[in-house]
Amino acid sequence: EEFEMVTLTLKAKPLLEGPAGPYIVVALQECGRMNALLSEIRKSISDLDKGLKGQLNMSQAMEDLVTAFVLNQWPGRNPFSKCTWEKLAWSSQKNLMSQFSDMLLRVEQLVKWTNELETPKSIWLPGLFNPSSYLTAAQQVTARNTGLALDKMTIETHVTNMWDVSEVKDYAKDGTYIHGLFIEGARWPRGDEAGDSFDVSGVSCAGSLCDSKLKELMPPTPVIYVKSVPIQPQWEASPVGYLRHDPAIYECPVYTTSFRGPTYVFMATLKTEDSAAKWVQRGVALLLQADT
Repeated sequence: EEFEMVTLTLKAKPLLEGPAGPYIVVALQECGRMNALLSEIRKSISDLDKGLKGQLNMSQAMEDLVTAFVLNQWPGRNPFSKCTWEKLAWSSQKNLMSQFSDMLLRVEQLVKWTNELETPKSIWLPGLFNPSSYLTAAQQVTARNTGLALDKMTIETHVTNMWDVSEVKDYAKDGTYIHGLFIEGARWPRGDEAGDSFDVSGVSCAGSLCDSKLKELMPPTPVIYVKSVPIQPQWEASPVGYLRHDPAIYECPVYTTSFRGPTYVFMATLKTEDSAAKWVQRGVALLLQADT
């Protein structure tokens, strides 16, 4: 079922001025976009059913929908298709079955989030239409708490030693936890291989980038701590974020899919013991979604 936006808006109104206000705005925007997609899916399938029964004339959009179903392809991914599912959905390389399952998980996350409008302790970032809006909301909340100007802040990432989201017991300080990401071209070590843990604002982190194993194309990453920090004068502003020029940090691009390019989301700062040039040459990147 679609989200009841009138009820949600009324429930959210007194909370918008509170500390979690920016997160609630993101939740409402996500529900609105999901409603648009669910409404289109329901309408197009209903029209196709009527068309197959002879109650409506078969249109090009209906024929394109049937073709997509036969090919197990998300309707509208073909640029010549008249279906609008792709325009209303998120960037994805998955087939129809995988992406539909993905959509159900997204709806489930939004339902849990909007029941009491309580911000998740760790957000499944790939499950959002607009992941960067959530990261901006995290900066806004930190800016309100610390009194710093939003345009004087940016984010940095620290990989925790929590591999399961159930291990997250509390909210992150000056930021948020995200999970569900994959790494391409490298991997993150587990257990003893990660070495000694270190503390970042009370969060236990461990490990650094290491060579990927054979046949592991997109290994998952642990829960990641996204921390809002003041911009330092030695950092270089660039179109993709603030470059640290720190030999112990690989400035890793984060994309929605393996298509990369236009699906860029933000720049992560990953700890490395090797030269950053090594990971640049290997094209190492974090991805919000695997291809299957």
